[in-house]
Formats: sequence, structure tokens, C-alpha cells
Amino acid sequence: MTSPAVGSEHDRIAASPGADDPWRLWGPYVSARQWGTVREDYSADGNAWDYLPFDQAHRRAYRWGEDGMAAVCDSFGFLNLGIALWNGRDDRLKERFFGLTNAQGNHGEDVKEVWWPTDATPTHSWASWLYRYPQAAFPYDELVAANAARTRNDPEFELTDTGVLAEDRFFDVAVTHAKANPTDLLMRIDVTNHGPEASDLHLIPQAWFRNTWAYGRDDRTPSMTLTDGTVHLQHAWLGSYELEADGDPRILFCDNETDDAGLWGVEPRTDCPKNGLDRAIVHADEAAVRTDHGTKVGFWWQLRGMAPGETRTVRLRLRAVAAGSDHASAPVDTTSAGGFADFEQIQRARAAEADEFYRGVIPETASEEDALIARRAFAGLLWGKQLYRYAIGEWLEGDPAGPPPPPQRRTAGARNAGWSHLDLADVISMPDEWEYPWFASWDLAFHTVPLALIDPAFAKEQVDLMVREWAQHPNGQLPAYEWNFNDVNPPVHAWAAWQVYSLAADVAGEPDREFLARVYSKLLMNFSWWVNRKDADDSYLFEGGFLGMDNIGPFDRSKPLPDGMRLEQSDATSWMAFYSLSMLRIGVELARHDRSWSASVRTFFEYFLRLARAMDDFGSTGISLWDEQDGFYYDALVRPDGSAERLPVRSLVGLLPLVAVESVHPVIARQIPDLLSEVHWLERRDTGLADVLAHHEHHDDTRITMSLVPVERREQLLARLLAEDEFLSPHGIRSLSAAYRTPLTVDVDGADFTVGYTPAESDSALFGGNSNWRGPVWFPINFLLVDALATYAEAYPDLRVEHPTGSGQQRSLDEITADLMDRLVTLFRPDAEGRRPGTPKWYPSGPLWDPHPTFSEYFHGDDGSGLGATHQTGWTALVAYFICRGPEPQ
Repeated sequence: MTSPAVGSEHDRIAASPGADDPWRLWGPYVSARQWGTVREDYSADGNAWDYLPFDQAHRRAYRWGEDGMAAVCDSFGFLNLGIALWNGRDDRLKERFFGLTNAQGNHGEDVKEVWWPTDATPTHSWASWLYRYPQAAFPYDELVAANAARTRNDPEFELTDTGVLAEDRFFDVAVTHAKANPTDLLMRIDVTNHGPEASDLHLIPQAWFRNTWAYGRDDRTPSMTLTDGTVHLQHAWLGSYELEADGDPRILFCDNETDDAGLWGVEPRTDCPKNGLDRAIVHADEAAVRTDHGTKVGFWWQLRGMAPGETRTVRLRLRAVAAGSDHASAPVDTTSAGGFADFEQIQRARAAEADEFYRGVIPETASEEDALIARRAFAGLLWGKQLYRYAIGEWLEGDPAGPPPPPQRRTAGARNAGWSHLDLADVISMPDEWEYPWFASWDLAFHTVPLALIDPAFAKEQVDLMVREWAQHPNGQLPAYEWNFNDVNPPVHAWAAWQVYSLAADVAGEPDREFLARVYSKLLMNFSWWVNRKDADDSYLFEGGFLGMDNIGPFDRSKPLPDGMRLEQSDATSWMAFYSLSMLRIGVELARHDRSWSASVRTFFEYFLRLARAMDDFGSTGISLWDEQDGFYYDALVRPDGSAERLPVRSLVGLLPLVAVESVHPVIARQIPDLLSEVHWLERRDTGLADVLAHHEHHDDTRITMSLVPVERREQLLARLLAEDEFLSPHGIRSLSAAYRTPLTVDVDGADFTVGYTPAESDSALFGGNSNWRGPVWFPINFLLVDALATYAEAYPDLRVEHPTGSGQQRSLDEITADLMDRLVTLFRPDAEGRRPGTPKWYPSGPLWDPHPTFSEYFHGDDGSGLGATHQTGWTALVAYFICRGPEPQ
């Protein structure tokens, strides 16, 4: 066990473990995209992208949240502070990132901007961020038109393809946030001209209140007023703040209200709407702004004639001066005097404390590059924390001051209509800042693992949140994601709870069994939901809609099949076995200290054995999911008449049985006599359990190991897994066998379905076509496979396997596990030319680009280049775990 880290940031974390604690009040909780989300969609047809599109985002007030660039806000999203830019050529202020909607992109939605979160601490006492802003007019129309002209077989048309970043004709805008105390925020903006010629930039840091007063639920309106060069802000809950700038920018105000006249031609609520700053600065319409008051304010610096290589700096300070009047007012620390005399000293101190904090997290044995990779992964995770407000009851009902929502929204089967209990107003770790600015429950489970290394309290809070009564459905289902909370994500929450529990105990120095018991008790409901909803004929073979590996099969597995057919899924049953063992593992830990949990341990032990037998023997129709000739698990297609056939596609679907493994140490097993007695009882009465339940003796170590895959099948699966012409790539495990470079066609009742190895973007329209599981490398399943191999290695320390298959080299499972981790980390390490293999191909190379690792959604199955969302420091941040907790480099 490692010792708890020491240092100022660690002290702040210890002093503020909860979401409502002072150091958690402010952070980078502002979404990178609020437009085009389900929360803001009040349409009849549910087309969220079109209901509030990008072209209207700068003129329409949002209902549920805000978006911005390098923006911070309080944990309720009342007050926001971010930046806006104008290069003198764009048709609007650059206040938010631009990207294509799902319908506009030839591979689904796609952000068309370049930025990197560069650093952050868990309490957001320190955070830095870098944006690359073109000096030419931003090519909005060209990006839309060029992608519309491309097919799914073409690469996406990216910002670099337009030429606007050629010759380094861009500004780098570096933003740092530092806290003097919990309610004293220092914002520094450094702008560098990297172009070959002098250039101008308009820089407009801005603050605005989220509009909470226009909807008929709370008509109290906060205020901003200018007095002696300082903007005074007043909010009923936050209290009084002061915002001041270092220098002499022009200060302009407007209101965070929709431009009703400009958009709809109706009587406006205000003459100075949300886009007032845009109208004044870009379009010279001074009538749209005020100079003394409003609910949105901008500080306008005109940085004229910036020479090549020149950097100019702007500084602002936002600090509380009095508490709010509400009984639950925000914490306020008024110990600082404001001003800028101590500004640089505080920034340097917070930066040094961040260095000190990460020296306690990232091992000294990590190379300088690996330390950078891990720190950037953590930075992306922390910048990816966003305030998520969504009360579905209010959303379905509509607001008193607005027109009633279309009746179609409340009909049976309408989007999220059955989730009226869901009411979230929480800071949640998002999969991606722009493309996925909403939580996904299975993504979130993976996020919590690296988060537990740096902020155990927040990681536990995230696990806990999904099973709280305002999120989990009364029937036990966990919410999937906002586009359809009814969708089904793989059941990884129990696994995540155990990972977080173990890591948090290691980091904090003591276990939190109360957290474990609280989550476990709610997951008992969720497990029952799975059993009742997803096993149609009580065969223990599961089917139907395990969203997560999207287009991996020949057809959409989340939709009903025609003619009453159904799939008995290898991965679905494996997920349930994995879930059973995860619950058993937690139950064993709880029962060690409280025997009343022993009954649940026996329940999950028995259930796992039944699942294992179903996989091991024959399915409900007399056909096994295991193909003896191919040495692989396949899905089985079952017809209403009881006939069935296997779908012979080698993919992660057939490798997932490997992840269902648990090895109970003999010391722990002896502490659970009920489990031991159950094992002995079953052994005496059922000799057929030998392949499912194994006792291992190595160096006087007798343990109980449970595995869904029998020993001889495990060897065959590992041979496939470790074959370079099938699943093993230079940078991890592929999602589909490379054997299908020549596509495979499957005949299903006279209809042909084709599956081919596609190592890059999807050529299929399944699930919108914006992700691809037919060949690329995906971090979450790779992580589970590595975790499982580590368990097998613990149980079988003397076992040696050929690796890679066909090489003649025999290696231990420990060595293979270490090699797979290393392959995944190499995605982010510079090669001989300095380029990182996992960088998207459209990113240029060179000294301004190569130092910055990117964290893509998934990676090319052959060369490792980044694909999909480009800021997926959600589950792709798992690379930090490999660096911090993997084997020491040789």
C-alpha cells in the first residue's frame, strides 16, 4: 500500500471531500456544447440537433446549462466566466466550438476545432488550457459543404484540410485559472501570434449569469453593474462578487436573453440580448450593448499589430465579497483584498503545488514522456467534469412562462417519458467535452478508475450517483445516456465500484466499506432488473441490446429482429457472468466484516455457476455458443420454431467470456466460511463443476478461482487473442479479427449480411455511424481484458503461453499483461520522428503540434492513429492507470 500523498493540493482535497465543500464550488464545469443536446430540445420530432443548431446558439438563451471556451462556473452553473475571440474576419464572435451535427458529418458528429486541456488539479485550484485560433476567417461553410460531399468511405474533411492553419497562421490562446481561496479566482490569458506576419486579435473575456428568470419558475434576476472600473455582481444564492480587469479594456454589457426580434420577429424581452457583444464588436451595432449594467459582460481588448512570435497577456480576477441571502447560500471567503499585486505569486504557487501533487501520483520510475501523458490524461478528465442539469419531470411538463411542449413528448415510448423521476443537478465526468457532453453510465464507470488515483472522493461520488434514487429507475435500471435513458449499457458498475473502493483505500489509507455497501445494496436492484428483463426463456443465455459495442455485429443488436427471431449473445451472457463475479467480489469483502452479507455471496456464486453451465453446455435450443471447430464463442440466432444457428463472426463478442474471472485468496476465503461450505457442498454433489471452479496450489497458496471459460477453451481463445493476424495489433487488441480483411458474408434466412475488418472509421450507418467496433482498438475492453489476464496470472503464476501466437516464444501471463499495457501506452509516446502514433492523422507534425498528446475515442486497428471524438479523456484516460499502476519499465 502506498502512503497518502502530501502537499497543499492534497490538503485541499482532504478538506473538501464533498461536492458542496468550499474548494469544489468553482471549477471548469461549463460544457463545451449545450446546443444540439436533448436537454435543450423541445421539438415534437426529437431532432435535438436541428431544434437548437449552432447557427442559433449565440442568439438563444439556454434552458438547462451553458457552454463556453476555457470557462469556469460555480457548481450550480449560476455564474460563468470564459473567453470570446474575434480575428477581425469571422462572421461572429468565437464564443463556443464549432462542429458538425450527426447528419452533417460523413462519420457522424465531429468537432472541427483544435484545443488541449494542459493541466488541472482535483480541486481546480489550478487549471490550464490551450486553444488554436485561425487568423483567417473560420471556414464554417466550407467544413459543412465539403463533408456533405463525402461518403462513409472517405475520410472526414477537417480544419487542417481547409488551409487556415497553414504556415502557422494562428494564435495560441493559453488560459490559466488559479484560486487564491475557494471564492477568489484568477484568470490569465496569454495570446501568442505564431504566424509569419503581424496580426490583430480582439480578446473578450466575458462573464454571464445563466438565465434562470425567464421560465416562470423563479423570477429573481441577478445583476451586474459597473462602478469605478469594477463590475459588481449580485446573485441571491452566490451573494456578491467583484470582477476586475488588469488594464483598460472597454467594458460592455448585454442581457443573457434570446434575441427574439432577430430570430423570430417578435417583441423582445430586451434591446440588448445575448448576442449583444457579437453585434457591437463584429457588426458595429452599439445599440445592442450598454456600458453600465446587464446580466452578461465582456472586457474588450483590441490586441493590434501583434508581431510574429509575440505574446500578450490579459488578467482578470473574480472574488466574493459577501454571502448570498438564500438560507443555503454558497460558501464565501473574503480574506483576500483583490487587485493584482499578488496575482503572479499566487499563480506560481498553484502551479508549483500542482507539480508537487502529481509527483505523489505518478511514480518516479515513469519516464518524462510517460509522466506528461498521464498528467495530460488527468487534465482532460478534470476539464471534462461538467455541470449536468436535467429534471425530466419539468422538461416533459414545460415551463409556466413558455408554450407547452408538443404532446408527442409525453406519449408512451417517447424519449425519456418513463424517466420522470430523474432529476440531476450534479457535476459529472463526461465522455468528451463536445461530442458527448452528457453522461453515459458505462463510460462513467471507466472514468472513475483513473479518477480514483487523484480524487478518490469524487470517484466514489460518481459511482454512487448512478444508483441514487434521483437517477436509478424505480425498476432498478440505470440510466444509459440522455438520447435514450432506456437504452442498455453493459453492466460494469459493480466492477467500477470495486476498482474505486480498492484504489481509494490505497490512496486514502483506509477502506470505505460504507460506500461499498451503499452502492452494493442499490446494485442488487439493478441485477434483478437484468435478470427479469434480458433472459427471455430463463435459459441463462442473455439477449438483446447491449449497447456499447455498437456496430460490431452484422446487424443492429439493440433492435428487435424480424419474424420473432432473437439473439442469444455470447457477450451478453459474459457481461452477466462478469457482473455476477463483480457482485460476488464485493459481497465477499462486506461479509468478511459483517456475516449478514454471506447470503448474497452464495446467491451470486450460484448464479455465476448457472451462467457458466449455460455457456459450457448447450443453449436453449440445443446449440452451444462455443464452436469446437473454430475454438471461439459466437452469438446464436434463435427462431420462433426453436431452430438456431451460430453467427460465425470472430470479434470481441467471443473474447468477452475471458473477462468473467475471479480468484479468491485463501486468507479471504477462510474468512467466509459460508462460501467455503458452499464450494465443498457443490463439489461433493456435482463433479461437472471442475472446469468452472478450480482450486490452485502454488507455493502453498490454495485459492478458489472461478472462470467462465474452461481451461482448454481459454488456451484456444488466448491463441486467437494473441495472434497478430487476428486480434493483436501493435497498439492493443482489435475489436474484430483482421482475418476479415476479406469480408465475411453471413446468410440469415436468405438475407446476406456482410462484416468486414474496418480498422478506421465506420463504413456502416448502424448507430448513426459515428463509432466503429469492426476493427479499431478501444480502451475500455482492452482494459477489462488486461485486468482479467492479471487475475489469471495471479491464479496461474507458472502458466506460459505462446506470445505472439506463432512466434515460438513462451511467456508468463504476467509478461503478456505487461506487454499489452505497453502496447496501449505506445499510442501516446513519440516515435523516432517525434510524432505520437495515436495522434489523428489530420493533425500536422512539428514543434507546435508534437508535444501535445491527444486522447481519441478509439484507434486505428493497424497503425494506431486516433479516430472518432478527439477529446475522449473519459475512458481513454485509462492510459494514466497503466502508467501509474502498471509494471515498472524495464
